[in-house]
Amino acid sequence: MPAKTGKDYIEGLKKANNNVYIHGDRVDDVTEHPAFKNVIKSMANLYDLQYEKPEKMLYTSPTTGDKVGMTFLQPRTIEDLIKRREAMQEWARTSGGMMGRSPDYLNAEVMAMGVNNSLFAEGNPQFAENARNYYEFARENDISLTHTLIHPQVNRAKAQHQQKDANVALHLVEERPDGIIVDGIRLLATQGGITDEILVFPSTVKKAGELDDPYSLAFAIPNNTPGLKFISRESFDYGKSEWDHPLGARFEEGDAIVSFENVFVPWERIFVCGNSSVCNRTFKETNAVVHMAHQVLAKNIVKTEFVLGVALSIMDAIGIDGFQHVQDKGSEIMLTLETMKSHLYRAEHNAKLDKSGTMTPDFAALDAARNWYPRVYPRLTEIVRVLGASGLMGIPTEADFNHDEIGPIIHRGLQGKNLEGYERVQLFRLAWDMTLSAFGSRQTHYEYYFFGDPIRMGMTYFDNYDKEPFKQYIEDFLKKTSGVNASK
Repeated sequence: MPAKTGKDYIEGLKKANNNVYIHGDRVDDVTEHPAFKNVIKSMANLYDLQYEKPEKMLYTSPTTGDKVGMTFLQPRTIEDLIKRREAMQEWARTSGGMMGRSPDYLNAEVMAMGVNNSLFAEGNPQFAENARNYYEFARENDISLTHTLIHPQVNRAKAQHQQKDANVALHLVEERPDGIIVDGIRLLATQGGITDEILVFPSTVKKAGELDDPYSLAFAIPNNTPGLKFISRESFDYGKSEWDHPLGARFEEGDAIVSFENVFVPWERIFVCGNSSVCNRTFKETNAVVHMAHQVLAKNIVKTEFVLGVALSIMDAIGIDGFQHVQDKGSEIMLTLETMKSHLYRAEHNAKLDKSGTMTPDFAALDAARNWYPRVYPRLTEIVRVLGASGLMGIPTEADFNHDEIGPIIHRGLQGKNLEGYERVQLFRLAWDMTLSAFGSRQTHYEYYFFGDPIRMGMTYFDNYDKEPFKQYIEDFLKKTSGVNASK
């Protein structure tokens, strides 16, 4: 079937009736529930955009001839890579990059896993076939995915098999002729319950080897699978208007704990089962991490453009753009943006074909960007807060402006250099929702931990970086210097 429309997406969620809990209740219909209905509309808009801009957002399926989502494309040329990235950024611009788990993130992962599937055959030849088949299934049906990656934070000083309750984390319970039974908890499914299926990723590196085999799993199942529950955190969509909460009222994706209560997974949906070695190598050897990082960098460029636009608008609104320290702060955001663009250009134009014939970006550029952005994004939001100053505290609501008595007062009293009070406060509410609201604070925390603890990531980056040429450079330089002195 061809790519989804927004209507298809919403009807699919209604029919699925996923097992979602929030605020102490089970949700009868996520498409109508106050915590989810607005972000579901935003997701539906993404799918509708595919048909509004088909030349950019769709391509012809190599197997069915249907028009399918461009973000599923297996790129075979640099031009393909750029086309796919432009589609990703088209989606990102609808939210200013504030929807970090729009469908393209996992579409890229499923593609990479599906075409670079030989690793999975080490566990079972069927698993490689499963990965390829699942990519085609997801592409042809425009499946929306959530995913779960990490174990509960019980005792990080111990391996999973050493925990006092070793069965709290998702683990293999039983192998049967038709599939497996799994049980336990996984974190942290963004858009959990408002998507079609869940992809259980291979979890973080299994240092205990075979002792961690029961926790070494990768599979995909429908979100309405019996025994599967999504326990959502408090919603940061407080039912306010889009004027009062311009981001939270539209793009609050939510995050969920995922409970697997003796869930059955058929063999044809399994990619890794009880093999810590395959689990540890999946992201790297399938190039999934490369294509996911490519999507993240593309999204973060749009996000930085959005932050810059807000910062510049604030400067202009209250006439502070002529001050030296203000211009310097604007330059920080501009330098971040241009650096990210440079990483993207290098990643795409240094891309090479991998063994599957997939044009794969230069990971060195992407790895630098994905390590750097979590460290710099909190600074970008801090700059917006500093520029907004007390203006981010004095932000009446739209209802205040509509009040006959006080509306005219605040409309006049909160005017800017070239904006009336209503328009200036609207801008400052956007800046507040991006930086200081529950939604904005979650965005900063989310970006900081996007790929994991930045310190641990930095240690891995340091360990893997090719340091020898630089040390050799200094050794050779010192030898020449020593030679000059000795000759005297």
